[in-house]
Formats: sequence, structure tokens, C-alpha cells
Amino acid sequence: MPRPRSIAAASFAAALLVPTAAAPAAARPPRHPHPAAVVPLGVPLSDVLLIGGTVAPGPDGRPALWNVSTGKPAYLNAVDPATGARLVTAPLPGAEGGWAVTAAPDGSVYAGTYNDGHLYRWRPGSGDTVEDLGQPIPGQSFVWRLASDEDGNIYGGTSPGGRVFRYDPRTGAFRDYGQPVPGQTYVKSIAVMNGKVYTGSYAQAHIAELDPATGVSRELPKPPGLESIEGQQVYDINARDGRLYVRIGNAFPSPMFVYDVASGQWTDEIPQAHGLDVSPAGDDGEIYLIQQSELKRYDPATKKLTGTGLTFTGRVQNARSIGWAELGLPDYPGKSIVGTLWRGDMFRYNPQTGEFAILPTDVRREPIEILSVAAGKRRAYAGGFLNGGLSLVDPADGKATFNRFSQVESVLEASDGRVWIGTYPEARLYSYDPAKPWSSPEYSPGPEGTPDNPKLAVNLKADLQMRARALAEVDGKIAVGTVPDGDRLGGALAIYDPRTGKTQVTRNVVQDESVFGLTARGRVVYGGTSITGGLGTTKPTRDEGTVFAWDTARSRKLWESVPVPGAGTVNSVVIGPDRKLWGVAGKTVFSVDPRTGRVLKRYALGSNTTGGDIVATRTALYASLDGGKIVRIDPSSRRAPTVVVEHAVRRLAAQGEHRLVFSDGANLFRVDLPH
Repeated sequence: MPRPRSIAAASFAAALLVPTAAAPAAARPPRHPHPAAVVPLGVPLSDVLLIGGTVAPGPDGRPALWNVSTGKPAYLNAVDPATGARLVTAPLPGAEGGWAVTAAPDGSVYAGTYNDGHLYRWRPGSGDTVEDLGQPIPGQSFVWRLASDEDGNIYGGTSPGGRVFRYDPRTGAFRDYGQPVPGQTYVKSIAVMNGKVYTGSYAQAHIAELDPATGVSRELPKPPGLESIEGQQVYDINARDGRLYVRIGNAFPSPMFVYDVASGQWTDEIPQAHGLDVSPAGDDGEIYLIQQSELKRYDPATKKLTGTGLTFTGRVQNARSIGWAELGLPDYPGKSIVGTLWRGDMFRYNPQTGEFAILPTDVRREPIEILSVAAGKRRAYAGGFLNGGLSLVDPADGKATFNRFSQVESVLEASDGRVWIGTYPEARLYSYDPAKPWSSPEYSPGPEGTPDNPKLAVNLKADLQMRARALAEVDGKIAVGTVPDGDRLGGALAIYDPRTGKTQVTRNVVQDESVFGLTARGRVVYGGTSITGGLGTTKPTRDEGTVFAWDTARSRKLWESVPVPGAGTVNSVVIGPDRKLWGVAGKTVFSVDPRTGRVLKRYALGSNTTGGDIVATRTALYASLDGGKIVRIDPSSRRAPTVVVEHAVRRLAAQGEHRLVFSDGANLFRVDLPH
């Protein structure tokens, strides 16, 4: 809906306002005469997260469950599918996790990782050690999937360049095949069969066939019935007995299409397949996969699906490895289907007896990087990245209560004591009562009959939003600032009313920008935005992050302005003790008149563009900058800002008048401020 002319005019005028502040302060603020002491509170979050995996021979030559577990560093693990005991626990130095695990005919197991984008190799007889084979393609920080051919060559797909590589174990050389589909920056899935390499891309679901001898790619036709490839991803490709099993969608149940390579025809569609892989073909050509929350047998000749009775619960029900193994157990004669689940459990099913089980393994928990920090009246909250989870922490001694949950983007303790949790994916908002037992049916259910707590309040999937990046309480409602899904621009501001259960969603509250920070006073929400989109691969249409004001009573934007010219992101905003709007944009702390959006002050306090959080007490403001310091600003005095903490810092929260809580990696810290 077009905005009223007066609102549009106000926004345009605010964007052109010239600040009235004095010249910016020096980029190296002095240290406070009484620097605050930093008190470690330990690691509040730890859990198992398995992503990529395969079933392949272990150290004794018998089939083992191979997976990469997320951590710093990540580990390549092999587990005995009969007992759950660890057989290999090999650190992957420099890596934080991996989607890509495959085995070669000579018994070597390869892992492709993310953040470092390296390829690692475990060889039989090497115990708990791996070889780091390096980064296959310079600048490619993410190896998504791996596949081996019959000669032991390893193929992989990457981002952010969307490239395919080959590793030749005989020569140790890498070959870069470039982009199989020009313009696609993610090769999300890969498979090898009959001398050809098959790739799937994201953020448009292109499927390509690469001839590794010539380096020439051709695109396969789109599966019939697939409405659009825009914003889709080829999440999984498996090559089995002359067929490709291609799942197009996301981490949750999505359609899987079956392609007959010899005829060049799509022959079937399996609805609501979970992924991440399907089993190798059995003696009769059958494969097994998880479909509609159950392990199913699929016959490609008859296109028939048959249930096994082995069912899965929770939000994430993907097989992180799946294959065949002889277990040597009384109820599991011959070959059984075995695999792993994301939290380290293993499953097994015997086709002869129908026996099945889901059992724990010995894969160890690893510390989880803290993505979000908040502080309430009596406790602090730490939300986990990727592995997810929410911990309630006593800031006095660091004692933490960990709860398995989704990736937690933001946390807010409201004035009534309820805790609001913003998550990834689907920009979901949950309401949690810390006085009642935790019970999440999606991630960590309590005893049977326990009411849901946290309880889902908002899901913004339909609004094309992915991350609930920021929260604020406003006039009894909860405001949610989001980042969009996929390769899109344009976040949203959602206002949820707990009394009515209704949500008002405004997409592009600032055109083509995501909402990174929120704060509120009275009935007005104030936000800070970023020019980036969901994946960061779409070129921004704007040059600078903004601040804005939104009137919740009238559901309209009051103004929008650019507080720091040239800064692409306003990381955080807060109402200061002087009742002005304060924020951080890159290396600059600024204040704005909340009535008009006019910039009042700017302080260039950082030395780089790594902006952080800004929080307020009744007398001062504290901002984290450069990822390595916390600066105090006294808005009511003429004293220059001073550095009160010099320490690596990612997220920052204030608890009352005399305490800060901040994170560094998986560690949480407390700062006691002078009285």
C-alpha cells in the first residue's frame, strides 16, 4: 500500500538532515581511569550437531557411521552402528563444521568443511588424525557436498563462487571446473555416476551434468510440476543405479524428483521427503529414505513406498548418514539400514525382522558459539548459533541451564517476566515462561502431557522472512525485526499482540533493507537497518543503513534517516538516558532526535567497520566496537567517551545499573561496573 504523502515527505526530508554535532571524537578513545574487571562465566551452551555424513568402512573394515560434528574445531567421527561407540574422533584444524563427507574405494574418508573451505582426508590406519589437503579453490570458504568416482577422484561443490572442483589423489592436484551454471553462486549438492558429475544450485534450482573429461556442462530440464526454480535450492542429489534422486526445497520436507539418466526423463515425484540422503540401492534395487516422518522403502520399478514403522519426531528429521551394515545382533540378521540423526543419535532397521531402534551414540558435545545475549532482572540469556539452544545463566556464578532449541537470533525478557525468543529459520517468535518446565516438541520435549513452553507465536515464512534478528517491547506488544529468506532483499517489521494473537507485518519498512536492531519508547518503535539481504549474494540497491521510527498506534512510519554516511549497517539502537535515540553503525556511535530523525552527535570511536551493540543504563551508554572493546558514553556530560573494557566481544547486554554481560565465541563474561 502506498504511504500517505505526508509520511513520504517526512522520510525524504529526514534523510537529508545535516547533523548539528561537533566534529567526531578521536578514533582511539582514552581508557577509563577505573577500567572494569571482566569475570568469566564459562561456556553456557554445548551440544552435538551432525550435518554431513556417510556409511563407509571404519578402522576395522566394517561399516561405520561417519559424520562431522560442529565445533571449534570440528571433528570427523566414526561410530560403531551396533554399539554407538566412537571409533574415530579426528580434529579438523581450522574448520568449524562440515556438510560434506564421502568415502573413496580405497577406504579413505574425505570431509569438506566451512569457514575455512578445506578438504581433509582420513586414511585407514591413521587413528584419530587426518590430513589437511588445503583449500581446493582459493576464496571458496564453503565446501557443500562431496562425491567420489570409481577411480577415487573426489568432486566437490562450493560457495560463494558456485564452483566445482576435482581432487586427484594420485597427483594431489585440484582442478577448478568453474560454475556449472553461470551466475549461480552456490553448488549446494553433487553426485557422481557413470563418469558424469551432477550438481544442484541455489538460489535458483538448476540441475547440471558436467563431463569432467571435457569440463563442459549441460543443464537438465526442470522437473515437471515444479512451479518455479526462483528462490529454490537443489538441497540433495543422490545417484543410485542409473537414477538421480533430486530433492528441491530446504532442510524440511520437500519434493524429491526421480530422474532416469538413460532415458533423460523424470519418472516420479516423492512428496515430503526429508533428506539429506537416500540409502544406496539394496539387492533388489530398493532404496530407503525418510519420508513423512517415517523410514520408507522405495521401489523405483513400481514407484511404491512402503512404511517400516520407524518414525521420527521433532522439527529436524533428516538422516545425517544412511546406508547398509551387518550388525551381528540377534534381531538384525543380514544387512540392516543404519544412519545418524542431527543430535548424535543413531537409527537402525532390519528388513527381514522389521526390528528398529533409535539409540544414543558416544559422539561428544562441543561448545556452541553464542549468537545472542540478553539480560533480565535476575538472569542472563545466551542463545546458540547453528546448533541452537537457549541457556538461562546466573550472572553471579555462571551456573547455566541449557535447553535444546533452534538457532536463537534474539532474546527479550519482557516487563511481565515472559521471555521472547526470535529464531532461525522462518523468523519464528516464541513465548517462554521461565517459571514453568521447558518442553519444546520440536527440539526437546518434556514428559508426555507437558504443555508447550516455549510456545510458537509467530512464523514469518509466508512473508519470506528467515531471521528474527531483533526484538523490542512496545505498548504491550512485541516488535520483531527480520532478515529475508534466500537471495532476497527487504526485511520486515512485525508487531505481535499477545492479547489478541494477531500479527501485523510490514515488509520493506525501509526499502530493500533488513532490520538489525530495535528499541522502543511509548508507542513508537525505532529500528536500525542494513543494506544486506538473506544470503548476502544479491547486490544491494542502497548504499547506507538507516534508522527509522514506526508509530504502532497508527501503523505508519514517522521518519527514516541515514545516521552515518557510507555505513552499510546500523547494527544496534537503544533509547539513552537522555531520551535520545542512540546507535552503532560500523565504527561510529551516533545519537538522533527521536521526534524527527535529525542526527545530533557522532563519535568515531572504532578503527574498523566491525560495529557491535549499544546498551543503556539510567546514567550511561555502553557500545562494543571493533570486536574488541566496550566504550562508555556519558550523554549528560561533556566528558569524552572512554574505553572501560578491552576484550574480544561479540554480543553485549546490560543488566540493571551496574552489570554488563557479553560473549566471545562460546564463552560468556560479566562486567561489574563501578557504583
